[in-house]
Amino acid sequence: MTKDELKELLRQFKRGRVSEQHIINELTAPRFESLGFATVDHHRQLRQGFPEVILCQGKSPQQVAEIAARIIRRSQPLLATRATKNHYLAVRKKARGVHYNEAARTLTANEPKNPLRGRGVVLVVTAGTSDISVAEEAVVTARMLGNRVETLYDVGVAGIHRLFSQSNKLMSASVIIVVAGMEGALPSVVGGLVDVPVIAVPTSVGYGASFGGITALLAMLNSCASGISVVNIDNGFGAGFAASLINKK
Repeated sequence: MTKDELKELLRQFKRGRVSEQHIINELTAPRFESLGFATVDHHRQLRQGFPEVILCQGKSPQQVAEIAARIIRRSQPLLATRATKNHYLAVRKKARGVHYNEAARTLTANEPKNPLRGRGVVLVVTAGTSDISVAEEAVVTARMLGNRVETLYDVGVAGIHRLFSQSNKLMSASVIIVVAGMEGALPSVVGGLVDVPVIAVPTSVGYGASFGGITALLAMLNSCASGISVVNIDNGFGAGFAASLINKK
């Protein structure tokens, strides 16, 4: 059940078209579905504003397809992350209208047609082109959650003039997600320029001493710029979700 469905149910109650017991039954009925290998939480959209998101990594294409089909059948938005082409082909056999974003490695369906009113812009920034895959995961996530999203790619500290030339975009954003690997310096620079929340995303991009993103992660955690929050390595989804929670306030 979505919040809109709950509102409609309450409207029907006020008009005398449904009973109090019907509402109690609707709110207390189990909102999960057991598939044996997974338990789909259909109540999550009512609690958190968005349905359960499928992490495809470690799941077979058939498992992802079964979970996705259950979500789509209820006309809920579908978002699946870390998806492969095989996951997409399996889901497509079970449900219509599924889209695969190869760069973001996401599957989506029942996407919002328009951004939610009253929300500002979520700006997603990358230090380099190699960080775009993680950034696109954040972009897709934020858009699925009803946000307006803009991007600013390949503006890292090696050519800092590229960032400064886009100051209008930085200043007009409500939340900024900064994705960077290597030494992870870009979030500190951005954090020192703006007065909005900055979410830093370390990536596993870099040579040996980057230690698979740990160097960038530690640099971001130790940033001297105020107002920076840090998510896990390569976690574009987590950044996009957090940015949406901030933006809706």
